[in-house]
Amino acid sequence: MPRVELVALIGAVALVATTHPASAQQAVMREADIVDLRVGQRVLVDDGSCPAGQIKQVIGARLSQNGVVRTQSCVQRLAKK
Repeated sequence: MPRVELVALIGAVALVATTHPASAQQAVMREADIVDLRVGQRVLVDDGSCPAGQIKQVIGARLSQNGVVRTQSCVQRLAKK
């Protein structure tokens, strides 16, 4: 396989892996249940704060002097298989 095609394939796989929301994550019931969040880690929180069909996602966004800064957003809830 030529190098350019290999790089494109790796990029496509990385893109799919990072954009697929919450594929194999467990959800916690309260954000307070999240301990030792690492930078880049994503945790789902099923606390009812998001609209129907969505779930809260907490991400360790960056490191500060006080620890890991968290960001929160509502993401599409995946159907259970």
